[in-house]
Formats: sequence, C-alpha cells, structure tokens
Amino acid sequence: MSENRDIRAIRELAMVVDDAARGARAIPQLTASNKLTLADAYEIQRASIALRVERGEKRVGMKMGFTSRAKMVQMGVHDMIWGRLTEGMIVEDGGPISMQRYVHPRVEPEIAFLLKAPLCGVVTPLQALSAVEAVAPAMEIIDSRFENFKFSHIDVVADNSSSSGFVTGAWHKPDIDFSNLGLVMSFNGVARQIGTTAAILGHPLRSLVVAARFAAEAGEPLEAGWIIMAGGATAAEPLAAGTWVENEIQNIGRVAFSVEK
Repeated sequence: MSENRDIRAIRELAMVVDDAARGARAIPQLTASNKLTLADAYEIQRASIALRVERGEKRVGMKMGFTSRAKMVQMGVHDMIWGRLTEGMIVEDGGPISMQRYVHPRVEPEIAFLLKAPLCGVVTPLQALSAVEAVAPAMEIIDSRFENFKFSHIDVVADNSSSSGFVTGAWHKPDIDFSNLGLVMSFNGVARQIGTTAAILGHPLRSLVVAARFAAEAGEPLEAGWIIMAGGATAAEPLAAGTWVENEIQNIGRVAFSVEK
C-alpha cells in the first residue's frame, strides 16, 4: 500500500469515528474490518481531532487513560493511553449534559492539572509539578462509540481514548499534598464510587510525567494553559437522565453536573 493511500485510509477511518461522535451513533469496531496497529490508531485519533479543529474547535489539553494497573491487566496492555481534549468537550461546573449527545456515556472521578508552562519529554515528578499552575477536582465523561460497548485496545485509542467531555471544579494552588486524597463520586446524593487519588498510578503526578513523555512522542508538547486530566481514580459509572453527578475530593472541593434526556 502506498503512503498516500495509507494517509487516505487513515483520514477515511477518522471521518467514520468523527461522524459517530458528532451524531451519537454506534459503529462496528474498526479492527473488525481493518488491520490496524497502535500507531495507526493514534494517527486516526490525530486526524479525527484535526477535523474538529477544522470546524473551529481549539485544542485545550490531554486526557490520560488506563491509569490503574488493574485496568492495564484487564486490557492486556503495559502502558497508559491518551487522548486529545478540545474546547467542545468542556462541560460547565454545575451545568447540564444531554444524553442525546452520547452513545454509552459513563463518568469517572479524576483530578485535573492546569499548566502554567510547557511540558514535554522525559521529566521528573518535581519538574512536572513546577509546570503546574493549579489542581482541581474533575470528572471525565467517556463514551465509546462502538456497538454493544465492545472494543479492542486499538479501537479505544482510535476513538480518542473514549474521551467525550470533562468538567473541572475550582482551581487550587498545587502546594497542597494531593497524593492520597479521599474522594466520593455520588449520583443524586448517594455514593456510587469511593476511592483515593493514590489510585492514579500511586500518585496523580506520575500521570503528568507520562503525559509529558507521550506528548514528546507525538510531537505535540503540552502547552501553558492546557488542562491535563490525570485519569480515572475509580471504575466508571454509566450515566442516565435525571442524575445529579458530583465528585468531592478531600481538601480541594467538589465538582458536579446534571444529566438530562
């Protein structure tokens, strides 16, 4: 296959993924009819986000995935995955989302980093922390666009690592010790997931270190002003209309949104 044909094939698959996300429509796994590598999957992801940028969206950050060892084992992988965040994915703290925008929406409690300086390459945790302006309680709305919520590792990456939306709470200076803070994610005031920020690779800062490495490998340095979602601290919970979703993290506050039909 020629290089030009490879590029066309990547863009065609990116359009399939992009159309599914825009139309909240389930699609077959890409790997069911295409022989794809992990590198191909990231190129499909890159091309699909480029389509969003062409429509006027702006890149605002990165999300990290497979941040727990148990999830890596479950998926048969040895490293984390990542996706790209755009301003079209931002959900206002306390605001609503509509189920009509999603196929299989789920939510994960997380912690988010706001960068004050660029970050890229192999860095130490201390160097990563020096680039952080603030931290905030956060949640990510993940939504696989694949039929029956079944997919491979490669399919997930091509589908922007399932990233669909994110919400952040009030920002706090990073001088607080956020390595092992208790958190509770609740639906309509009833706890659904209880965990700790330490579940994110033992310390959320390690997720930022890996993000810098991934950014270098992709040739897309993390930029000042970007938001980096550290990854799920617990299992994800399916969303349904009529739900008030809240994540409260010890010492740094809470963040919430509502789910409408």
